[in-house]
Amino acid sequence: MRARSLAATLGLALSTSWCLPANAAQDLLQTWQSALANDPVYGAARAQYRASIEQLPQARAGLLPAINAEIGLTYQDTRTTRDLSRRVQDNTRAPWELVLTQPLYDWSSWQRYEQAKLGVADAELALQQAYQDLLLRVSDTYFGILTAQDALTATEGEKASVAAQLESAKRNFELGNATITDTYEAQARYDLVVAEELRQQHDLTVLRGQLTQIIGQPPEALAELPPTVPLPAPQPARQDDWSTQAESASLEVARAQLQTQIAQRGIQIARGGHYPTLSLQASSGSASTSNRSAAGSRAADSTVGLVLSVPIYAGGGISSQVTEKVQLEQKARNDYQAARRQSAQSARQYYTGVMTGLARIRALEAGEKSSRASVEANKTGYEIGVRINLDVLNAQQQLYATQRDLAQARYGTLLDGLRLKAAGGILSEVDLETINRLLRLPPP
Repeated sequence: MRARSLAATLGLALSTSWCLPANAAQDLLQTWQSALANDPVYGAARAQYRASIEQLPQARAGLLPAINAEIGLTYQDTRTTRDLSRRVQDNTRAPWELVLTQPLYDWSSWQRYEQAKLGVADAELALQQAYQDLLLRVSDTYFGILTAQDALTATEGEKASVAAQLESAKRNFELGNATITDTYEAQARYDLVVAEELRQQHDLTVLRGQLTQIIGQPPEALAELPPTVPLPAPQPARQDDWSTQAESASLEVARAQLQTQIAQRGIQIARGGHYPTLSLQASSGSASTSNRSAAGSRAADSTVGLVLSVPIYAGGGISSQVTEKVQLEQKARNDYQAARRQSAQSARQYYTGVMTGLARIRALEAGEKSSRASVEANKTGYEIGVRINLDVLNAQQQLYATQRDLAQARYGTLLDGLRLKAAGGILSEVDLETINRLLRLPPP
């Protein structure tokens, strides 16, 4: 991928901050656009990419002509050895020289140039990784807030139900229809629910702060996932297909493969220290004293020739560098194999997470209906005296715990789907657009 197209794809050209209108609700895609423009972590990755691609022109410079110009100022005072007070010659010169050097054969420089090409490709993949990481961080934080909001809503509902049950227990005690134990049980459960509500409010505040850190401004009301919206299953619906895709095309695997090739070029660069170099050299400068005397004060010396440099002995340093680079290449090969296995394992993990999550959502939805029926049945039984207050409290607790688990399962399944595509190296903004179409903005 060319640097310019990569910049356009990954938002590299964004130079102004993207902000939401004041007091406006925002969906997942709007949150993503704001993060793309304002996240400092991704901004640092873009700057690192711009810096890394400069290694190619730097390496190319070692293959191109180099021109150096030198000028100096010298004072010459010549005296006889017999009589130091007698000055034979006294003059001041400003010698100058212009030298052009063109490498004709330099194995190490050519290998550095080829290595720099691989380095630029690695920098592009690193930027794609940062882009993918931002997609996951935005989604993780966004859905984390929605999960916390749903959990808090369920806890607030539980708090209201327990408060009503507490009032009922107090009335029944005053009428002599129940013992003080029912009141104590309801009061204890109410106090615990209040404590849980406070903890969840704190967690929600922390999550909103994390999203603020990413998008650069406090988030507004977020679009939510309606309870009845079905979640998509992975396509293709085969675990082996996803693990094969991840093993061959994930960004981690691609970078590990490039690092192996970079290490191989490093071996060639080190071995180049044993090889001769050949350069064309042309120079022009102020003439020597004899030539200047013969041709006049404005004479210049010009030369053109070939320079062959043959390394003979460097104290064993070059051999040591070759050994070092060979071992680093072996390390890169092992890292590549580890990346392939880890990517395949991650794909299997996230695929199973999505499929299990979908099945768990169906089970929890059925459990929520059953829990609602259990609450109503226990309330009726308590009113006619066949159930005790604790039975009602336990049924209510089970209902709202199921609602919290259901919210966590739904958003967790969406996240596992995004992580599955990231493991396969195909996660993009289109995937956020697909999920965003499932969300609905809250009423004003």
